[in-house]
Amino acid sequence: MTVAAPAPALDDARARRNVLVLVAAQAVLGAQLPMTFTVAGLAGQSLAPNPCWATLPISALVIGSMLSATPLSAFMARFGRAAGFALGAAGGVVGAALGAAGLYWSLFPLFVLGGLFTGMYLSAQGFFRFAAADTASEAFRPKAISWVMAGGLLSAVIGPQLVKVTADAMVVPFLGVYLAIILLNVVGMTLFALLDIPRPPPPATGAPAGRTRRQLLADPRIAVAVICATVSYALMNLVMTSSPLAVVGCGFDTADAANVVTAHVLAMYAPSFVTGHVIARFGAERVVGAGLVILAGAGAVALSGVDLLQFYVALVLLGVGWNFGFIGATTMLTSAHSAQERGRMQGLNDLIVFGGVTVASLSSGGLMNCAGGSVEAGWQAVNLAMLPFLVAAGGALIWLALRPRPA
Repeated sequence: MTVAAPAPALDDARARRNVLVLVAAQAVLGAQLPMTFTVAGLAGQSLAPNPCWATLPISALVIGSMLSATPLSAFMARFGRAAGFALGAAGGVVGAALGAAGLYWSLFPLFVLGGLFTGMYLSAQGFFRFAAADTASEAFRPKAISWVMAGGLLSAVIGPQLVKVTADAMVVPFLGVYLAIILLNVVGMTLFALLDIPRPPPPATGAPAGRTRRQLLADPRIAVAVICATVSYALMNLVMTSSPLAVVGCGFDTADAANVVTAHVLAMYAPSFVTGHVIARFGAERVVGAGLVILAGAGAVALSGVDLLQFYVALVLLGVGWNFGFIGATTMLTSAHSAQERGRMQGLNDLIVFGGVTVASLSSGGLMNCAGGSVEAGWQAVNLAMLPFLVAAGGALIWLALRPRPA
């Protein structure tokens, strides 16, 4: 009887090279997101016919990301990750150009349309974490995901600093910010030529196609991963979207708002240097649970007052909680589906996640500007809205932990 030779261990040299490229892309291209989140609500407040619509440009960005997730996933399954990421950056160029035109001509609908196209880039960036896992071994996968997310640490510094330099560089406020975003996308697009991720081979005739979307969502581990990822990302967006409005509305200036966003985005990505190791040590489910608890702590600090220090602490906790919750949920998801199901499940996951983020973003401006009679009351409404969703996600995680594991 012939004994089959053991399969060779997967060499992670290619995966490490791809991680370096994706980290650089996170740093350069990712800088546009803190720039947009810092100024879009403030610019929208000056352009919108009703202050309740101030965060509509940010909501349009998230809607664009939600609508792009499934088509982009299918595009990458056919043409490869590099082509899909370049297409996303091209969407970022168009979005920033439309945003600049909307500011120049004071056209709020055009400014909102720019946010919709920028959502194509946000959707593409969401697939960076999955691309990091494509060529990685099972042991290296959580580290690859967390290191790519850590690339956002540089974008957290670059983006807000560019806002400080460009916000008032032209006669039209914030116009320079959007021109700088165009340049970031053009430069960052060139990085994807260095990616070495093979296209998925077309399925052979008669080969199993994997589970349907309905069957995938019926898998308890996948369902809970999607719920926790959606809640972590949506609640982070809910609070972050309103934070510049709250900071400025409480008497601080735009530079203070940019600094608070800087601290928040640093906290989103800095833990990524250790998150993969923590997941490997304690398991993804426990890390997700810790993330949900930290998000609750962020809400508690925000509700305690509106001093600048409280904004900083709340937004830092918000970033750390997102990091643990979102990376942990992503790791749960990547280990729960097969290679044949990858494009189908990842696109569906991001469609659901950004659907939740869209609802949160649309709610943020209304809660902030139209709940109660003051900035403080609006800020409290935003943070109180986190509670039921944290309870639901925590309950789902506990349910998964108590289920008997399959043999």
